[in-house]
Amino acid sequence: MAKKAKSTKQGITVHEIEQTIHVIRGQRVMLDSDLAELYGVTTAALNQAVKRNTERFPVDFAFQLTQQEVTDLISQFVTSKTGAGGRRTLPWAFTEHGVAMLSGVLRSKTAIQVNLEIIRAFVRMRRLMATPGELVEQITRLAETVQLHDSQIATISRILQQMMDPPEPPKKGRIGFRGPHEA
Repeated sequence: MAKKAKSTKQGITVHEIEQTIHVIRGQRVMLDSDLAELYGVTTAALNQAVKRNTERFPVDFAFQLTQQEVTDLISQFVTSKTGAGGRRTLPWAFTEHGVAMLSGVLRSKTAIQVNLEIIRAFVRMRRLMATPGELVEQITRLAETVQLHDSQIATISRILQQMMDPPEPPKKGRIGFRGPHEA
């Protein structure tokens, strides 16, 4: 007998959704069980809908985890059910695009509303987490700006120091024209 899914929470927050987003194979993904809970369906029902619409879920939209990836997730989060009552199949992971496809496959108002919040969470995370290439570019630009400002600050500092130094005292001696024999 299939386990009954919990109904979706009213007013689920983006932060709660972000907690269910994992990085697997270098991509931000959500697991089928987390999505099923958010959508208010069983994991089996969600996976069945995906199997009936495989053409909508190429490998860059959804993929099944390997046993090693499942083991890594379990050890990372220490929230596993093993033994009786646990999963009998490997979980599916859905990328942002795969999640977008799910709302069309599940065809419920809840799925559409939850889906909008999930997409917002992915977008927010994308803004917060620059890719390494973008991060390197930003740091390089910052270093160039700081270097430019450092040289300008050094010049200003030198000029201010010269202005603060007391003027050289006038040389004592004869005033006027010196002849060729005078030193």
